[in-house]
Amino acid sequence: MAAENQDIDEGLYSRQLYVLGHEAMMKMKNSDVLISGVGGVGIEIAKNVCLAGVKSVTIHDPKVVEIRDLSSQFFLKEEDVGKTRAAASAPHLSELNSYVPVTAYEGELTDDFVAKFQVVVLTESTLQEQIRVNKVTHTNNKALIVASTRGLFGQLFCDFGPDFAVVDTNGEQPRSALVVSITKDKEGVVTVHDDARHDMEDGDFVTFSEIHGMEELNGCEPRPIKVTGPFTFTIGDTTGMTDYVRGGNVTQVKMPKKMAFKSLEESLKDPEYVMSDFAKWDRPGLLHVGFQAISAFREKHGRFPQPGNTADADDFVALAKEANANTVNVDLDDKVLRAMASQASGAVAPVDAVIGGIAAQEVMKACSGKFHPLQQYFYYDALEALPEQPAAEDLQPMNSRYDGLIAVFGQKFVERLNQQKYFMVGAGAIGCELLKNFSMLGLGASPQGKLTVTDMDTIEKSNLNRQFLFRSWHVGKLKSECATETARVMNPNMNIEFMADRVGADTEHIFHDDFFAGLDGVANALDNVEARQYMDRRCVFYKKPLLESGTLGTKGNTQVVLPGLTESYSSSQDPPEKSIPICTLKNFPNKIDHTLQWARDLFEGLYAQTPGDVNNYLSQADFLDKVSKLPGSTPVDTLEGIKDSLVDNRPRSFQDCVDWARLKFEDLYVNKIKQLLFNFPPDKTTESGAPFWSGPKRCPTPLKFDVADPNHLGFVWAAANLRAAIFNLNGERDVSVVAQLIQNVKVPEFVPRSGIKIETDEKKAEEEAQRVAADTDEVQVLAKQLPPRGELAGFSLSPQDFEKDDDSNFHMDFITAASNCRALNYSIEPADKHKSKLIAGKIIPAIATTTALVAGLVCVELCKLVAGLKDIESYKNGFVNLALPFTSFSEPIACPKNKYNDTEWTLWDRFEVNSPLTVQGLIDYFEKEHQLEVNMVSCGVSLLYAAFGMSKDKQKARLGAKIEDVVQEVTKEPIRKGQKYLVLEVCCDDTEGEDVEVPFVLYRL
Repeated sequence: MAAENQDIDEGLYSRQLYVLGHEAMMKMKNSDVLISGVGGVGIEIAKNVCLAGVKSVTIHDPKVVEIRDLSSQFFLKEEDVGKTRAAASAPHLSELNSYVPVTAYEGELTDDFVAKFQVVVLTESTLQEQIRVNKVTHTNNKALIVASTRGLFGQLFCDFGPDFAVVDTNGEQPRSALVVSITKDKEGVVTVHDDARHDMEDGDFVTFSEIHGMEELNGCEPRPIKVTGPFTFTIGDTTGMTDYVRGGNVTQVKMPKKMAFKSLEESLKDPEYVMSDFAKWDRPGLLHVGFQAISAFREKHGRFPQPGNTADADDFVALAKEANANTVNVDLDDKVLRAMASQASGAVAPVDAVIGGIAAQEVMKACSGKFHPLQQYFYYDALEALPEQPAAEDLQPMNSRYDGLIAVFGQKFVERLNQQKYFMVGAGAIGCELLKNFSMLGLGASPQGKLTVTDMDTIEKSNLNRQFLFRSWHVGKLKSECATETARVMNPNMNIEFMADRVGADTEHIFHDDFFAGLDGVANALDNVEARQYMDRRCVFYKKPLLESGTLGTKGNTQVVLPGLTESYSSSQDPPEKSIPICTLKNFPNKIDHTLQWARDLFEGLYAQTPGDVNNYLSQADFLDKVSKLPGSTPVDTLEGIKDSLVDNRPRSFQDCVDWARLKFEDLYVNKIKQLLFNFPPDKTTESGAPFWSGPKRCPTPLKFDVADPNHLGFVWAAANLRAAIFNLNGERDVSVVAQLIQNVKVPEFVPRSGIKIETDEKKAEEEAQRVAADTDEVQVLAKQLPPRGELAGFSLSPQDFEKDDDSNFHMDFITAASNCRALNYSIEPADKHKSKLIAGKIIPAIATTTALVAGLVCVELCKLVAGLKDIESYKNGFVNLALPFTSFSEPIACPKNKYNDTEWTLWDRFEVNSPLTVQGLIDYFEKEHQLEVNMVSCGVSLLYAAFGMSKDKQKARLGAKIEDVVQEVTKEPIRKGQKYLVLEVCCDDTEGEDVEVPFVLYRL
């Protein structure tokens, strides 16, 4: 653990730290939060705030639990009916985070009591009470957040006081770029290297470092910029500075932003809205009036409007008109207002999750100053999920846990929910949130319904910060098992089964045709693209709806895939991750990302690849023959690694490991740098006369080993212990002991050699890496120097598989020190272990608020699917970034149409034919039924028939054989017992003789 993070439990908060940073986390640790009202949206906020790690949470709610509260309050049980909601909820919230004390308060919200808290959240207060409390918070420059949900409608209001400072508005890493020129002008133009755009915006602030000439800019006060192009921007007057010569870096500086919020009373008449759905551009003003009318109705009647009650709706509309006249004066939509009246007493858990996720992030912003606050109103509705108002009798309560849901959708809808059969893949962060919503909705909660959950992972401590169904006593157990157990506690009616099988080609005998045939839909809760794409293909094949989602820190997305209507998940994909060029990695790094990737590769080579090669050499008789055929320098490198391990430097003691590690330091950070500078001296110029060491090429400096330097010593300490681990020797955790052992190492003087070629051209470097080794002499010489395998019977090494989260295994210690030593070579700012783990471990930052929001949006789409909505315009894909904050919805993209002859088709179409059928019969079928001439038939990667390139005898034999027999002949595998289909691909010509793309063939066995 990095020293500066010792007051934060990094094991618990690791993913959240990558989102918020240490400073913001410390500010939250000093913030007391009051949440008044712990119904559905209140408990969602409280849950996320507890997970986030504030100083304390006080929940205020003297209301007595009713059975209808179980519609969306996931911590309440039937035995809690009659208790106060605060008392029943506090113990469950306390279990979420041992660092956050939770207090239940059932007294009045007096001004003195409210003034004790940094942030106050009101979820069920009347408008008058909201205004009163806000006067206290606003006067004391404290934060007030109002969050409310009524059925499919949600409201959020934020007032962080008249003087609020935002430390970092977006949470993105500061941009940086290499400078190639700066002009002397009234508006000095900075041009950056064209290997990457600067990606900065007007008004950003920058500073400079390592500029040669114009050195007045080095470490200057942040200067505002004006962007003039993707590689240029201006920085103001530079006429009085010295001439720019070469080099340097420009780095964006995050500047604090001061914000002034209006009070609630002011905002009622002059609201500012954050838009989410531009298809409903006029909806915020309408909902602004509607929520005022709900409060007015409640104060007038002491209750909410009743579901489907015409008289209540009439009164509600009159109150809305009155509120409208007194505040914003917008055009009113009678249908929307009547829907609000009918749903005012309803509760929909996914809507609570949407508003609660956003609201909890606003609490964290108020505590920490991290990210841009919501200013000041946010309204949300999913009314498209209920295009027609249910009959009044269908909306009446049944004294059941689903009464809140019935008040919105009706009893028949709840019955359909209970009878659904769904498959959820993954039980991690998104999976936990989905399960919570599924439990509240009663998805599959009947003998006729079923929810199947699979996840092969086990629970780790770091999961507890955002996977809220798990507790500390679950660590080490299966995620799917613990998640389903907790879901049953939330709703004992859940008919739910857990599995621990990975989805993939190797488990299709488990998740087979009958399994998918019985499903109503699939929800993905996965953390990798490969598994998502696989499940996407299965859903397309079986024509099942797919609910897809993902998060990255404060960013999230949702996608609904509708059979026959929309494109699939795999129809579009992100561009591939940009790789680091070979030359940059090997000799010319200029960013910490480069040195960390180099260190990660070094780790893999020294501690995974080479030990694995040794074991393969000792166990495989044909190993040398296979290695000699590998491309480039791989054969020589491989055999040199084996020789080093078995002949030259096989350690017998830990001192030997220290010797090896100290000499490895000298080789990597001294000798190789001296050789590089021998080939390319600091004053070297290119053929054009420009300095060789300029632009992205930073001139390195050899290190002089210093046992007092923590990076130098840290490298030898970690490298020696890892060396000992692969040779099954005892290591030494005491770094001071290693420091003493280093004194015994004799380090020979290095003299650079002529004739050593170092490639500077990236294209040539790639070609060199791919070329086939032509000269085998060196390989043969090395092979003869290896000991015979028989002499080492029973000997083997222990390769180290990289594991970033085990602080005792030296893996991240080695990578951090190795990267930082190389960074010191090239005057790059080193990174601490925490940042190094993020980059080298390719960790995906995560936070509970985004996950809750995304899962809520997914489950709103689930409700539309269960309602049987057929119109693509009724569905929404979501894109969110809680840091900005930004929430946007769009209609799913329709599946693209293809065409053969006069027939249109999409990815959802296929040809269906029944066995038994010969290959000739299949060809005749296509010609007769679809006017297509088949040239080739394949099954997976196996070619069954080709009109060209296949001998006449083989063609004749294949044409007359049954398709299933040909498949078994070619694949040399029997058709799996119980298998119902073969999937065939055909290449065809249309009636004009043109090659056309056609759907696949589903061949029923």
